Amino acid sequence: MINKQHITNRFIKYVTIDTESDPNNPAFPSTEKQWDLAKVLVDELKEIGMQDVDLDDNCYIMATLPSNLDYKVPTIGFVAHIDTSPDFTGKDVNPKIVENYDGKDIILNKEQNIVLSPNYFDDLLQYKGQTIITTDGTTLLGADDKAGITEIVTAMEYLIQHTEIKHGKIRICFTPDEEVGKGAHLFDVEKFGAEWAYTMDGSQIGELEYENFNAAGAKVTITGKIVHPGYAKGKMINSMLIANQFIAALPANEVPEKTEGYEGFFHLHDINGNVEKTVLEYIVRDHDLELFEDRKELMQKIATDFNKKYKQDVIDISIKDQYFNMKEKITPVMHIVDIAEEVMNDLGITPLIKAIRGGTDGSQLSYKGLPCPNIFAGGHNFHGRFEYVPVESMIKATEVIIGIAQKVSQK
Repeated sequence: MINKQHITNRFIKYVTIDTESDPNNPAFPSTEKQWDLAKVLVDELKEIGMQDVDLDDNCYIMATLPSNLDYKVPTIGFVAHIDTSPDFTGKDVNPKIVENYDGKDIILNKEQNIVLSPNYFDDLLQYKGQTIITTDGTTLLGADDKAGITEIVTAMEYLIQHTEIKHGKIRICFTPDEEVGKGAHLFDVEKFGAEWAYTMDGSQIGELEYENFNAAGAKVTITGKIVHPGYAKGKMINSMLIANQFIAALPANEVPEKTEGYEGFFHLHDINGNVEKTVLEYIVRDHDLELFEDRKELMQKIATDFNKKYKQDVIDISIKDQYFNMKEKITPVMHIVDIAEEVMNDLGITPLIKAIRGGTDGSQLSYKGLPCPNIFAGGHNFHGRFEYVPVESMIKATEVIIGIAQKVSQK
């Protein structure tokens, strides 16, 4: 159905364009290099025959595949993001293609002894006999989310070339800055004009997700007092030691490395300090809204207790909500999840319906009025040197998009 070499070539073209985003730049997009891929995509969408191709001033690309029906069905959408994670470099990506994977170690970089091994990444064994695209061990790959972009473009191209496949109006959008939490901030839902959409931004084949974390960021600023250590008794306040006590006051087992499934956590991801001032940066996550609120209240209470203990405001805490669990917005329209599940079953794909231990553009879009579950894009080990994607998974994801378009036309 989908030409394997064609989809491979398209994916490699995209991942070799550096689009790493920048969490410290408030501009849209946060890096100028995201425009490089955006412009390539605009040209390609026009070339394959998409209509109303538009690249706005904030690097959002929208385009339309018109309906080929003589009756009205809901307009649906598909969304993916252009940028790659700033957690690991996406510059000079040099993909490696492993044909007919034999189930053994894959040498990514012989000189640096970097090995992708099924002994550690046992998911690899699911793809024995398939074609796997990996990194060379020095960069991430960018399957998050250039696999999603590849699948959407390939599906649209296929539908344009195969007019016998019936479908309603389809809208697509490629967003900037998803990896730094801003991908949906300037998304114009009204302009997009779809009743619902799907982000193609999940991981392994079969993933279908309509739940995600409620999320907040917390900045804890501890103020100390510097005094000559020889005369410090009863006078010095060491902010780093108070920071250590604050960290210890949070539940020790409620951290990412000790939780799974629906379990939430406090994640200390950055610390910077000296005697006078220490800053702790946390992300706070929970699927349950009530537990999420409890977590934020606990952090506030700990700060208040420390301030009472020291009889001054040694701790200032700022907590900002980032996104919420899209389940609340998806549950009233569960038929949109059911459609994707039916298509996967029709294609012989086992649906893996689970909660996302993270976030997605789909969450923010759902709260902006565009219900948006998340579908697998096929990749594994995102944001690092061991990232890989089986080509067969990208083909299946493309077939899911086509299948959803068909299924909606029959409703």
